[in-house]
Amino acid sequence: MTILGCQLDISWENKRKNYEKAGALLNQQKLSAGSLVVLPEMFATGFSMDAGKIAERAGGPTTDFMKQLAREKGVYVLGGLVRQDSVSRVFNEAICVAPSGRRVVRYDKLHLFRPGGESKHYAPGGDITLFQWGNFKVASFVCYDLRFPEIFRMATLRGAEVLVVIANWPRRRSIHWSLLLQARAIENQAYVVGVNRCGQDPQLDYSGGTVVIGPWGDTIASAGENETVISADLDRAVVTKCRRDFAVLRDVRTSFKLKNPGNKK
Repeated sequence: MTILGCQLDISWENKRKNYEKAGALLNQQKLSAGSLVVLPEMFATGFSMDAGKIAERAGGPTTDFMKQLAREKGVYVLGGLVRQDSVSRVFNEAICVAPSGRRVVRYDKLHLFRPGGESKHYAPGGDITLFQWGNFKVASFVCYDLRFPEIFRMATLRGAEVLVVIANWPRRRSIHWSLLLQARAIENQAYVVGVNRCGQDPQLDYSGGTVVIGPWGDTIASAGENETVISADLDRAVVTKCRRDFAVLRDVRTSFKLKNPGNKK
């Protein structure tokens, strides 16, 4: 199964231009049927806090673009957008659509980036979601979620073998991006795919670093700092063998007590 990470220099709050950018990059690729194409967090707008301006109702133009791309290329497409629900809550969301154009999963970002003011403008999600891609179970996460390993472990215990992180992760913390992605792969014995943006927005500089990491922590494919598409072939047997030969996950404990250090009893 082939996965592709589309690293974009996102044009600020310009949806049409970003659809064109993504389409042009992917038109340069030979996409095999059933592949999974991954686009960054908020790929149509950039990491904007003007939620009212960029939010879309379900089935809005960004979803339509992803569905059209999936149908035309015969691939799965996963990417980030901003959704407004029926009671006007706004979510930083990842969705995936199938080659038929059907939406197969929706994930609302669980951890909002408080230092950047995201929690003032967006509502947090409430659950981890998985979807089936070929013979893989996939879980998707968004940017700041990467700093919270417990949700990746929960996804793994639910059966995830591929963990996808879409992001607008800034250059100033790029070393954290690389190391945390590798850690999530090693500790969960899973493929980890991190798809970041590059370029600049009005506040920050982004260094890309889109990467595919294997379940042993090895880098399978990586991007530099410019717009590009990377690809890698994933083999479920590699995950199965890793988890069988070094059976760390069998020793995971989810039921235990933590004593208060001040309690001498």
